[in-house]
Amino acid sequence: MANVNTRKGVIGILTGGGDVPGLNPAIRGVTLRALREGYQVIGIRHGWAGLVDMVREKDCDNSDNFILLDEEIVDRAGRTGGTFLHSSRTNPGRVSKSSVPVHLKDKFTAEKNDLTLEVLKNLAWLGIETLIPIGGDDTLSYGVRLHKEGFKVIAIPKTMDNDVPGTDYCIGFSTCITRTLQLVNSLRTSAGSHERFMVLEVFGRYAGFTAMLPTMAGAANRCVIPEYKFNIERLTELLVEDRRKNPSRYSTVLVSEGAMFEGGEMIFENDATDAFGHKKLGGIGDIISERVKELSKKYNNGKTIDVVNQKLGYLVRCGDPDAIDSIAPMAYGNIALDLLLKKIHGRLVVLQKGRYSDIPIETVTSTKKVVNIKEHYNTDRLRPQFSSFENKPLFLMTGDMG
Repeated sequence: MANVNTRKGVIGILTGGGDVPGLNPAIRGVTLRALREGYQVIGIRHGWAGLVDMVREKDCDNSDNFILLDEEIVDRAGRTGGTFLHSSRTNPGRVSKSSVPVHLKDKFTAEKNDLTLEVLKNLAWLGIETLIPIGGDDTLSYGVRLHKEGFKVIAIPKTMDNDVPGTDYCIGFSTCITRTLQLVNSLRTSAGSHERFMVLEVFGRYAGFTAMLPTMAGAANRCVIPEYKFNIERLTELLVEDRRKNPSRYSTVLVSEGAMFEGGEMIFENDATDAFGHKKLGGIGDIISERVKELSKKYNNGKTIDVVNQKLGYLVRCGDPDAIDSIAPMAYGNIALDLLLKKIHGRLVVLQKGRYSDIPIETVTSTKKVVNIKEHYNTDRLRPQFSSFENKPLFLMTGDMG
């Protein structure tokens, strides 16, 4: 058993899914408060994979699966981006036959295997009494599963898509928007020099917040998002119109990776899926670039307009956190400890209308959070719209749930 004698107990913490700036500040927030309250903190490495791969033998080297956290470790990492605990997209409830750990292969032989019982045994072996997972709806959906199994879970929302239900804010979103604004503004020099369209693909599988907010902030003329299937002819017409009005003769559209053509579906790289059943998205920005170039002469007096085509990708999720992603994660971590000290669990830490709070963790799997098209997106002009900003959350449309 990895546990040592502690005054109050043992807390586990893990990060799952994609990396974002703000994860290390969240780990730091949880750990510093927990240590000062007399708890031991164990960091689970590689997300849920660390609890799947662990070998419950005293002399086995599990250093790749967990680490005891102290102030020096988290203080050093807390100023940086990414997650020093590392991450994965492992779903212990659906582990493929090829991914079952060697020491469990004789026991689990199905094509898909539920290793939840092993996860619970590993948590008990470590002496962990409460687990704090930090992640998006996929990572936290397994936290809901553990909660339903009777384990104490307090969840913290993280995803730069900002689409975890029930919260106005998810760790990573602010830095993502900040990076997007910076990158788009940098790319303007090339688009303007060559008088081109600029088609920039951003993350956003099911929700278009990462395209909507920068567009509203002036980074782009138009945006296409997963919540509304757009007409490519209309998009081209608008981009030509925007370019004509611009003294520098260029125009910009932000494209969510999950955006879909009118009458079409999402664009995938191939049919392979991850542990949560998601295919890898890829190519919508490239296809839009080709199509608007082809169609441009129809709306530009017979002259073709070239395209600056760029996938922003990991550039918006790398590097150090901005101010909000340094402060909000620290607050989230401390709220998680407040709940633990009150012996409250099965909760999701949230921000609602500018106030920190918590809601039932089941919210993660009971609904979806997407852009409210009717209220916030002009489907003819293909850009954000607002009738009033009064009493809206900090990031405007992000408080709405579809």
